[in-house]
Amino acid sequence: MRRFSQRNNLVTLSDINITPLLDLAFVLLIIFVITTPLLEQGLDLNLPAGGKGDAVLVKENIRQVDITPDGRIFLAGKPKTLDQVEAELVREFRSNPKLTVFIRADENGKVGVMVGLFDRCQRNGIQISIRTKEPNKK
Repeated sequence: MRRFSQRNNLVTLSDINITPLLDLAFVLLIIFVITTPLLEQGLDLNLPAGGKGDAVLVKENIRQVDITPDGRIFLAGKPKTLDQVEAELVREFRSNPKLTVFIRADENGKVGVMVGLFDRCQRNGIQISIRTKEPNKK
């Protein structure tokens, strides 16, 4: 009899409690849902007024270039030179011919940088879209 009781004490549980794992997964999901919209915003620029609404565009076909008032260029939120931006956009355009570049330039910024970017996109056949804020409605 003594041997039988020792055997019962050595039996291990083969069940895993997944409740804490599910709790962790839900917490991470909530964190990602809250922080994702914050990551998609670009630089705080003072865009010029004007323009009309967009046609239907697929998010995968859009790249955003921001130009600050002092002429710095940001592609996907990272500072780049004009040559680096051109090389990256051409590389993406070759793999995705439907690529559209959204250009967000501050209305008080340097025009030369923006014109240089226009020229390079035009030479490579890349479609561009100038981003503006809605005009003031009276």
